[in-house]
Amino acid sequence: MIPHTGAMCLLDAVCAWDEHTIHAISAGHARADNPLRGELGLHAVHLAEYGAQAMAVHGGLLARARGVARARAGRLVSLRDVKLFEEYVDRLDGHLDVHADCLYADDGGAQYAFRIEHRGRLLASGRAAVIHPV
Repeated sequence: MIPHTGAMCLLDAVCAWDEHTIHAISAGHARADNPLRGELGLHAVHLAEYGAQAMAVHGGLLARARGVARARAGRLVSLRDVKLFEEYVDRLDGHLDVHADCLYADDGGAQYAFRIEHRGRLLASGRAAVIHPV
């Protein structure tokens, strides 16, 4: 449902979704082959990509529910109000909970609020905007 392949597909499963929200999980933050991982580990700034992938999957699920085989491609154009509550996240055990809430969507793009949690503790949050190029 997203254009990424292999290890760059960061989400493992969708737990729940509806017209406005999605909840996915990922244990990839702890994997040594995580493509976003640097020398010191996986910096929390990369959690924005987890949020963006949840947005993309949500768009794909909505498209599929409307009978559209494939959602329109999107480009991440803006991150706002990003807050990080941890520096590195690769040493956290278990999975991450990735939530995205659609704030606005039309044929031209969408804006979502996202948050990533670990065992109920907030790791990162923010808003992201995507446009659908013509």
